[in-house]
Amino acid sequence: GVFHSVGVHDRRVARVVKACQDLPGQELFQYLDEMGKRHSVDSADVNEYLREVSGADFTAKDFRTWAGTMLAARALQECDVCKSNAKAKSNIVRAIEAVADRLGNTRAVCRKCYVHPAVIDAYLDGSLADAAKHHSRRKRGRKQRGLSSDEVVVLALLKQRLKLPARKR
Repeated sequence: GVFHSVGVHDRRVARVVKACQDLPGQELFQYLDEMGKRHSVDSADVNEYLREVSGADFTAKDFRTWAGTMLAARALQECDVCKSNAKAKSNIVRAIEAVADRLGNTRAVCRKCYVHPAVIDAYLDGSLADAAKHHSRRKRGRKQRGLSSDEVVVLALLKQRLKLPARKR
C-alpha cells in the first residue's frame, strides 16, 4: 500500500522495465512465454530463484533486511558522537527515517523488521564507531569476499554481538 517512485539510470534496464509496463495487467513483474501467454512473477517465484542460485535458504526479505541494516549503520556512522541520550535517540530516529524513505516503508516497520537491533545497540554504546575505526586501521578499508568495507564492519560487529552472552547484548 506504499507508493514507490523508482528511477532507472541504465538505458537497457529502462527498456526492460518499459516493456514490462507495456504488458497488459496490473503487475509490473510479468513476462510473455513463447506462446504469448502472460505470466506474473510473485514473491514465491523470486524466493525460489534466490534459494536455487544461492544454494541456501535465502529470501528477498533477507536481502532487504541486510540493505536496511546497512543503510542504518551508514547513517549512524555519519552522526557525531552524542553526549546525551536525547541526541542519540534523535539520531537513531533520523537514521530509521532515512531507511524507511529508501525502502518505502514506515519507520516502525523498518525499525522492527529491516534494521538489525545490534546496529542500534552498537551505536548507543559507541562500538559501531569503534568497529569502523578499527577496521579502517587494520584492513585499510579493503573489500573482503565481495563485501564493501562498510559491510565487512557490520558483519564483524554482528558476529561479535552474537557471541556475547544474552545479558551483555
